[in-house]
Amino acid sequence: MIPDDVKYTKEHEWVRQEGRTVTVGITHHAQKEMGDLVFVELPRPGQQLKAGEPMGTVESVKAVSEVFAPVTGKVVEVNEALADHPEKVNQDPHGDGWMARIDLEGEAQGLMTAAEYRAFLGGGD
Repeated sequence: MIPDDVKYTKEHEWVRQEGRTVTVGITHHAQKEMGDLVFVELPRPGQQLKAGEPMGTVESVKAVSEVFAPVTGKVVEVNEALADHPEKVNQDPHGDGWMARIDLEGEAQGLMTAAEYRAFLGGGD
């Protein structure tokens, strides 16, 4: 459940880069630890994000957790479907459960490869 075509953060966000635009979400590991999500707060389109700073929250029956911007840039799109269907993050965290698309400013820094993320998790998912 750790796709090789994306990069990862230590805070369990993933980043898929396509040119200067990146798609961002939380990892399978993160959603599994949270349990069933009941609410997702996303950044606003047009919002400027700085890598490492909060960009939204995910709420489950267990807890509320912040989602951190893995890159610096401007939000160009958010996954509006998550407002009514936060469970999409649980069902398909690296696909239909994506959270935001960001126009990258500069270069993405400090992200782990899939192999590095697997090692970070201790070889787990």
